[in-house]
Amino acid sequence: MALRRRLRQTIFTLIGCTSVVVLIMAASDVAITLNAKGRVYQKVEELPAQQVGLVLGTSKYIGKTPNPYYTHRIDAAESLYQAGKIEHLLLSGDNAHRSYNEPWTMKRDLRQAGIPEDRIHLDYAGFRTLDSVVRAKTVFSLVRYTVISQQFHCERALFLADVNNIDAICYAVPSPQGWAGIKIRAREVLARTKAVLDSFILNVKPKFTGPKEPISGVSNSKD
Repeated sequence: MALRRRLRQTIFTLIGCTSVVVLIMAASDVAITLNAKGRVYQKVEELPAQQVGLVLGTSKYIGKTPNPYYTHRIDAAESLYQAGKIEHLLLSGDNAHRSYNEPWTMKRDLRQAGIPEDRIHLDYAGFRTLDSVVRAKTVFSLVRYTVISQQFHCERALFLADVNNIDAICYAVPSPQGWAGIKIRAREVLARTKAVLDSFILNVKPKFTGPKEPISGVSNSKD
C-alpha cells in the first residue's frame, strides 16, 4: 500500500510539474505575439521609414539547398533600401569559423545587389537573437531600428527589444509553409519560453559586448 501511495504521489507531482511547464510555455508564446501587435509590417509601402534595418542572420544554405529564410531576408533588405525605407543595414549573425560567416555572406550578396559599401555594417557576434538585438544598442548605439526577419522571429525580437528599452518595429518576410513551417513554429515556442526566462529570471547578456562602434550619420536619440 505504501509503495502504491508513493507511486501515486509521484505521478501527481509529475503531472503538476508538466502542467506548470506547459502553462508557462503557452503564456510566453501568446504574450510575445500580443506584445508585437501593430509593430510588424508585411507591406513595404506601410512600413515607417527608419535609418537602420537590422537583418537577423541565418545560413544561406541548408545542406546544398538554398535556405528560403535567408533568401527572403536578403531580398527584403534590398527592397527596403531601394524603397528608401532604411538608409543603413546592420547585418548580424554568427561567425563561428572561417568557412561559416553569416554577416560576410549577407554583405557579399547585398553588395552584388547594388547596396553601397558605406551603407552596410557588420556584427560578427550575433550568435543569438538576444545578442543581435541588444548589441545593436550597446555596441552600435542604436535605440531605434527596423528588424528584418520572418513573422515569428520578428515577434520575439521585438519582445527582446522592449525588455532592453529599444524602440523597434519589424518588417516580416515570408515564412516557409507546410511541415517545415510547423517544425519551426514548434521550436519557436521553446525559443520564446527561453527568451522570457533569459530576460526576467536568468538575466542573460550577449556573449560579447565589444567596443562601441556607432554608425556614422545615424542618430542615437529616441527624440
